[in-house]
Amino acid sequence: MADESPSALNKTVPNFSAAMTGDKAFQLSDYAGKKLVLYFYPKDNTPGCTTESMAFRDLHPQFDEHGAIIFGISRDSIRSHEGFKSKLGMPFDLISDPDEAVCNLFNVMKLKNMYGKQVRGIERSTFVIDGTGKLVKEWRGVKVAGHVDEVLEFVSAH
Repeated sequence: MADESPSALNKTVPNFSAAMTGDKAFQLSDYAGKKLVLYFYPKDNTPGCTTESMAFRDLHPQFDEHGAIIFGISRDSIRSHEGFKSKLGMPFDLISDPDEAVCNLFNVMKLKNMYGKQVRGIERSTFVIDGTGKLVKEWRGVKVAGHVDEVLEFVSAH
């Protein structure tokens, strides 16, 4: 079963598409030959997600230098994403996944405890897909502090 997991390391990620900011549609196959950084986060305009997104924004030129294209992904609507992107001045697009199709592909939906109640939500996770479409690195259960530096370090070495 592990081999069938779409998010299995060193396996090709199945092609997928989703709506994203800027009135565009994301299609994985459009990025063949490119290095992608996909970061999944729980919710627009929340403290941890804002901090993480600002770190990706601030280090965007360095990711760019290493040929890595960044995309943020959450279940928020395109409208929410557009506001969040604009407010933070993000130079990259955000993918909207309200039906959790992309989240399920990467297996990031988890039961979490919130105020003593079990709720389903996105586990903060980041994935790097290489130019051949293979998943080459994953971070799950991410703590925001220092994470984006770690991703940049990986991307610059590969």
